[in-house]
Amino acid sequence: MKKLLLFAETCFVIFGLTFFTGGLTLGGSEDGTIAGPVPIIVITAIRYFIWLVSTLLVMLNAKRALITIKRDWVLWIFTGLVLFSFAWSDFPQWTLLTNREMLQMTTFGLYIATRFPLTQQVKLYALTFTIGGLASIALALGVPALGKHIVDHPGAWKGIYDYKNTFGSMMVIAMVAFFSLPVESPRDRQLKWLGIAVATALILLSTSKTALVLSFGMLALMLFYRNFRWKGKLSIVLGSLGALIVSSAAVGVLANWSDLLKGLGRDVTLSGRTYIWAVSLDRIMDRPLFGYGRSAFWSSESPYPKAISYYLSQSFTAPHAHNGFIEIALDVGLVGLALFLVCYVGAFVIALMKAYGSKHPEHTWALGYLTFLALNNVTESYILRLANIYWVLFVATVLTVKQRVPAFDDEREQIPASSQFQHLSETQT
Repeated sequence: MKKLLLFAETCFVIFGLTFFTGGLTLGGSEDGTIAGPVPIIVITAIRYFIWLVSTLLVMLNAKRALITIKRDWVLWIFTGLVLFSFAWSDFPQWTLLTNREMLQMTTFGLYIATRFPLTQQVKLYALTFTIGGLASIALALGVPALGKHIVDHPGAWKGIYDYKNTFGSMMVIAMVAFFSLPVESPRDRQLKWLGIAVATALILLSTSKTALVLSFGMLALMLFYRNFRWKGKLSIVLGSLGALIVSSAAVGVLANWSDLLKGLGRDVTLSGRTYIWAVSLDRIMDRPLFGYGRSAFWSSESPYPKAISYYLSQSFTAPHAHNGFIEIALDVGLVGLALFLVCYVGAFVIALMKAYGSKHPEHTWALGYLTFLALNNVTESYILRLANIYWVLFVATVLTVKQRVPAFDDEREQIPASSQFQHLSETQT
């Protein structure tokens, strides 16, 4: 009975993670002739089922959940600011409606951080994206109208996801997860590199330039993180943060290199992104402290997307800022952006120390994912927008990496093999 419950919980986590990737909608054709096979009412029911179950499981582990919550108060202040942003939103009902997504994502991320140790988290992530990759292959080959782009980007794979860039992004996270898998036998090492190779092939099939640049950049960074050892010097922290900033700028250039080449001799806008950024930054200065409220700036009733689209294309309505950090500032202002950066940098430094000081590959997960999150949000809004896997993993990763244990290098050994799904009382320093 106990094993059955543990198996059921594992299935629930994978199911929930897949939902937040958008993989349960199974896409649809771009011209609207073929809708996604999963009705919206079913997706809504799944959303509330995951929210209800994860809330109940957090409540059942209330004592440990409280310990987990206390690991990072800045994260909760930022989350509270986002949830309360309906108070100054031009469209308070819209912001309240979309904030359900914020509650659902945060609850599920807290549940993962509360319920599973780091090693098990990495295994669950790798298994989730393995299933997503295999399902994408089956859909792209079996039902091309759903698994591939037909009108825009013809032939590009999107698999079970909504867009080729989303598919590519998921496979980059898969690479990080596979790289972080613990190696307990030679077969494990072979499976790791097989998973990385398949994920890379799927990124190529997606034709996502951003994902392709990220995949090679992340692989190089993860190899560096694995082979380098923490020396206890501040210069290493500052150097790594500097490398993160430089890498972010490089992604912005390389991912749009073809646009740069096409734009030689005329106005280069990186497919309109630079204009969207410029207008968004101007609008941030109109409400610099607390922004416009979550999702309000890009609401269907807002005048701003239409104003931006007027200068780009009459048939195009800008859906977001194409930069995750600008998006946060639009949602909750410079105060909110500062809180997020304090939370992010604090987690990054701790992840850096643990990755450099540990012999176990799973301790590279937090550093790898946080690096990916920053790089991936240079040209896309992949932090708070809609219900997404990125915020779920951010919450889970931050709360896990800030767990205070006296010897994090031996964390895996401290958890009995027969109790991988059960948490022991957290050792406090």
